[in-house]
Amino acid sequence: MNRGIKELNDKNYAQFIKSTDAVVFIDFYSETCAPCQTLLSMLPKLAEYYKDENVVIAKVNVSSNLKLSKKFMVQSVPLTVVIGQDKMVKRAKTGLMSIDGYIKMIDKALKKSGFLSKLFG
Repeated sequence: MNRGIKELNDKNYAQFIKSTDAVVFIDFYSETCAPCQTLLSMLPKLAEYYKDENVVIAKVNVSSNLKLSKKFMVQSVPLTVVIGQDKMVKRAKTGLMSIDGYIKMIDKALKKSGFLSKLFG
């Protein structure tokens, strides 16, 4: 699959979501936010981890994409959103998490959760 990080913006978002059948992980970030920079450095690792899965890792710069930021009601960054293959938002989380936290978010959308998360998720 696609190994790179997809740059989404006000212009290409709608067409991209309409055309993809992948689970999409979006990182809404700001250039001036330190936790955002940490998360941005994790994105290539996530892309590598999911390289054989139907997952797209994407990022959106909130300061240059006001329509998308408004659509997702971004109040603070980083905001991560997982969109399922049905085009619906499955998870949204504000703040920096561990890479394992992001993997759990994506795996849930892929329905790859383990026994415990089926019980308690």
